Amino acid sequence: MVAEAGKDRDKIRQILELSEREQVKFVNLQFTDIVGMVKQVTIPAHELEDTLLHGKWFDGSSIEGFARIHESDMYLEPDLDTFGVLPYREGSLTTAKVTCNICTPDGEPFMGDPRYILRLALQEAEQMGFRFYTGPELEFYLFKLDGASPSPLPHDEGSYFDISTDLASGVRKEMVEALEMQGIAIETSHHEVGPGQHEIDMRYDEALATADKVVEFKTTLKSVAHRHGLHATFMPKPVHGIAGSGMHTHQSLWSIADGKNAFYDPHDQYRLSEVAKHFIAGQLAHARGMCAVLSPLINSYKRLVAGFEAPVYVSWARTNRSALIRIPKISPTKPEATRIELRSPDPTCNPYLAFAVMLRAGLDGIKKKLPLMQPIEEDLFEFTDEMMERHGVAVLPGSLHQALDAMEQDEVVRGALGPHIFERFLEAKTMEWKEFRQRVTSWEIERYLGVY
Repeated sequence: MVAEAGKDRDKIRQILELSEREQVKFVNLQFTDIVGMVKQVTIPAHELEDTLLHGKWFDGSSIEGFARIHESDMYLEPDLDTFGVLPYREGSLTTAKVTCNICTPDGEPFMGDPRYILRLALQEAEQMGFRFYTGPELEFYLFKLDGASPSPLPHDEGSYFDISTDLASGVRKEMVEALEMQGIAIETSHHEVGPGQHEIDMRYDEALATADKVVEFKTTLKSVAHRHGLHATFMPKPVHGIAGSGMHTHQSLWSIADGKNAFYDPHDQYRLSEVAKHFIAGQLAHARGMCAVLSPLINSYKRLVAGFEAPVYVSWARTNRSALIRIPKISPTKPEATRIELRSPDPTCNPYLAFAVMLRAGLDGIKKKLPLMQPIEEDLFEFTDEMMERHGVAVLPGSLHQALDAMEQDEVVRGALGPHIFERFLEAKTMEWKEFRQRVTSWEIERYLGVY
């Protein structure tokens, strides 16, 4: 079991004092499975001190992709920095939560723990002298409930930055308040392009902290929406013909040696350093291989189509929102804000695995000093096949099946995931694809039944 040696006693004392002060009755021990679903074990508050010191055993064989029956025993080791009291209380049943690392019975980190996979990638970055920062922008829809079930009926008819028909502005404010009560700093919130579509952007932070916050972000928004008789969905393309929901992710590396943004070069046309250019080149080189992790659903590839500002082509630019990687405008007086924006991820991805493969791909570009292709500022949706070939522009996979094939062939992405998660992820998603292929959809019925 987890040994007491090395535990931060002061931190544990602070957590126990906070728990007593807030009259916490229960604590959720949280983690994610391989595909990103949040799992938890709930303990009464009187078990908190022992759990913080020794961890808590659980049956790993019951969790997607974790372990087989004969090797099921694992334990949860709480990360003390993630403890917090949940904002909504059911009477006197005040509940707190803490994110956990997953360990094997002999005390070693479990290679099937997505959080550990990200920690390994961050360790490689540190060995190269960098810290990795991310800032995801999560889009989502608010739908009306049809009885107890969600239906694809938007809560309003608003559009981008709308005010007059933005019926959920108060709901968003309540969401922001709930997030900030849990220590998740929010920069902006607004109505998005689609009717009933919204976006809330959290503050830039180190990647592990950001991934933890993404997990809590999604559960919090669903909880707040439910209190208003609504359903919050992060499904990438819930309605045909309107904008899909993405998780555009801003990224930068910071130098450990001098504490400065390693992506900034004041003398470059784009204000990008050689490190930044190699990092971008690495992500472009592995864009197809990363796609199954960043866009992991059958439905994800209904979003990644031309015409809705979702990326389809493997390219980069400053202002071109059809490019896969965009370089946001950089103020000369704020070089620390230098960053790149990867536009293909969607909010159904497991953030730990997503950030891990994004980082490993970028670091591969730095290690190999991969050259960066020329930026393309023209609208790529207007390009012919001949123009695409001339500019050397590849296309993202058009289906989950194609994305899984690309992932299998990408050694860097496979290495980033590790053999355990790679094999289990591939198995789970291949089963998902096979099941989808056997289903008869309503579109097929409408299209073919009366004609043939």
